Amino acid sequence: MKLTIERATLLAALGHVQNVVERRNTIPILSNVLVSAGDGQLSMTATDLDLTIVERVASEARQSGATTTPAHTLYDIVRKLPEGAQVELSTGKDDARLAIVAGRSSFSLPCLPKEDFPAQTDDKLPTRFRVAAEDLRRLIDKTRFAISTEETRYYLNGIYLHAAKSAGVAMLRAVATDGHRLAQVESPLPDGAAGMPGVIVPRKAIAELRRLIDQVADPIEVSLSDTKMRFSFGQTVLTTKLIDGTFPDYQRVIPSDNDKTLEVDCRRFAEAVDRVSTISTEKSRSIKLTIGKDRLQLSATSPEAGSASEEMEVSYPGDSLEIGFNSKYLLDIATQIDGDIARIDLADAVSPTIVRDLGDERALYVLMPMRV
Repeated sequence: MKLTIERATLLAALGHVQNVVERRNTIPILSNVLVSAGDGQLSMTATDLDLTIVERVASEARQSGATTTPAHTLYDIVRKLPEGAQVELSTGKDDARLAIVAGRSSFSLPCLPKEDFPAQTDDKLPTRFRVAAEDLRRLIDKTRFAISTEETRYYLNGIYLHAAKSAGVAMLRAVATDGHRLAQVESPLPDGAAGMPGVIVPRKAIAELRRLIDQVADPIEVSLSDTKMRFSFGQTVLTTKLIDGTFPDYQRVIPSDNDKTLEVDCRRFAEAVDRVSTISTEKSRSIKLTIGKDRLQLSATSPEAGSASEEMEVSYPGDSLEIGFNSKYLLDIATQIDGDIARIDLADAVSPTIVRDLGDERALYVLMPMRV
């Protein structure tokens, strides 16, 4: 194998693929990236066996071939080369070493046989549709904060993506919950997605996908089955295994009879929560909301740190109510609100609370109260 490629092009592609590679691996080949040259293209593949990424870029390939080499080391080398450098990659007859030459700099990296690299199976993914990149970014951004990190409840370690109906309109709905808070966000159902199975996309795949589509403008092609999901955009293909589990019936925890409505200026509310929570203990992060007619008092107390309180004007015509929340969870939800006003629907001090964005009727959040 022998090819020449511009440093910026190679760095961007390596930046995409090396993130999939785990820093610590018990299987040596999984620390490597598969580098293949031919037909004027350089193809790079990385996998952790659950998540696989393939990136293709144009290159001057004088001799086709393929090998595998340590992904993070190769990325670090290319990152430190001078801007504008032309990088030559080549292997010898035995493919045991990868030579990297740029100007007066030269490196030699160990290789493992390409035959040892996990084979990419051509899975049948019967459901196919295209989704706007902006819609996919929104679905991810407004739900991923609620993904559970508790490994024992593995079926909550991702975003549940499925087709649903809202007021009789077909929607693509994303839901995430950790048992303490829940985020539900919708966008119009793309053509071809009506028969899609409900799938749980793992947390790592969500993080990688969101990073990769940050600057993507064109629609993203999505293919999926019950066990795998593939996202294709530009010269990048990201394939992930899906979480094999049943997502809970989340609609049971969304209350329908919360009769007390509080409307707050979201930015001012978030700032007040942030200030008052400085006093709350690190373990509980609890903050108390004392709600009266058109008035809200936020307070926190801690035996070690003291106490804090702040009042603000709100719109609230109902009966007085005291309710406690985890301040971090409140702030997480507040940062998802795009509009100026957040509407908080309450029942009592122990029942789930609904938070809605008056600027986005297709987003809904549920937060469990806590004792304070």
